[in-house]
Amino acid sequence: MHTFTLIFLAFLLASVFTRIWLSQRQINHIQAHKGKVPEAFAEKVTLEEHQKAADYSTAKLKLGRFSLAWETLLLLMWTLGGALSLVDGWWLQYEISPLWTGIGVILSMTLLMSLLDLPFSLYSTFVLEERFGFNKTTIKTWIIDLLKSSLLMLIIGVPLIAVILWLMNQAGQYWWLYAWSVWSAFSLLMMWAFPVFIAPLFNKFSALEDENLKARIDSLLQRCGFKSKGVFVVDGSKRSAHGNAYFTGFGSNKRIVFYDTLLESLSENEVEAVLAHELGHFKRNHIKKSMALSFVMTLGGFALLAWLMNSPWFYASMGVEVASTHTALLLFMFVLPVFTYFISPLFSAMSRKHEFEADDFAKQQSDYRALVSALVNMYRENASTLTPDPIHSMFYDSHPPASIRIAHLEMN
Repeated sequence: MHTFTLIFLAFLLASVFTRIWLSQRQINHIQAHKGKVPEAFAEKVTLEEHQKAADYSTAKLKLGRFSLAWETLLLLMWTLGGALSLVDGWWLQYEISPLWTGIGVILSMTLLMSLLDLPFSLYSTFVLEERFGFNKTTIKTWIIDLLKSSLLMLIIGVPLIAVILWLMNQAGQYWWLYAWSVWSAFSLLMMWAFPVFIAPLFNKFSALEDENLKARIDSLLQRCGFKSKGVFVVDGSKRSAHGNAYFTGFGSNKRIVFYDTLLESLSENEVEAVLAHELGHFKRNHIKKSMALSFVMTLGGFALLAWLMNSPWFYASMGVEVASTHTALLLFMFVLPVFTYFISPLFSAMSRKHEFEADDFAKQQSDYRALVSALVNMYRENASTLTPDPIHSMFYDSHPPASIRIAHLEMN
């Protein structure tokens, strides 16, 4: 057995056991604190709501275990089991150009993986979310969304795949620099185009109609020096009872978006405070920092792929019989997450730091008590656990735990 095969299996086994261990820690911690609402929330969250959040979080964690087992089995099947080689061999028999062979293999793999993931998507939406009263999606809407997503993948994804594969085959020793430049430009283009051309294909966006709330938001935007294409309300209730608010877009296409479900549950003061928090991400350059980090990591990824692509052991150790640019790309996408899993706490920590900074900004621009109240409402309405396990939170949570975050806001 190849040395890299053993290393891959060791990392895979370690990551799977770590995920199971963290999942069990989270379940145990949540269930151990299920019987009593944390003191900081006792006046705002009922015991019934607290227990619903505990049961909802536990149900998602248990589903995640089944999903993890299935994903691990499929990963081994695609790589060491030789399934990728079988798909590649099926396309190679037609003796078409390497570029179109690569496109065909990648599209086939994407289709197969999507089909194999459908049972979990269906169960999550129509069983788990339905059981806890969050699902508003109909089968018709779900199917239409799936068809739209597939069509977008063909329209947008195929040209991008073709360009990347062509560069890998034809651009010489430094193809990875050109491919990285194309990917970076594509990412920026998608950020710019998403709110105007893509998101409206799935949801209806309408201008905020509440004049009093709009006036308060305009005043806040002016104080913060933020210019956007407007404040929009999205019909999130079409698919889910969960609520949220976010910035989207890039450059001249920046938008502020509130879920209709969120606006229904928050007061004007709370909406203003939530928006101030989101503006904090913009004013503290969190989006730019995240983009810069993403570009640096992507550059390193393309450089690593360029080296692996010319290493025969990489293909042999991962169950691929015929080396090619497209099999190198697919193997790289399969294998990389196994090795990067253990650095995920670093990114989670950076995200939590950004959340604290955005909260500090919101505290300067709005009533922090309104932000605290809004956060409690959002935790309650979304059935988010108030008692996460600290180690599980360190690995996965992009936002600080509720009690820590609110304590930070209430500090003088």
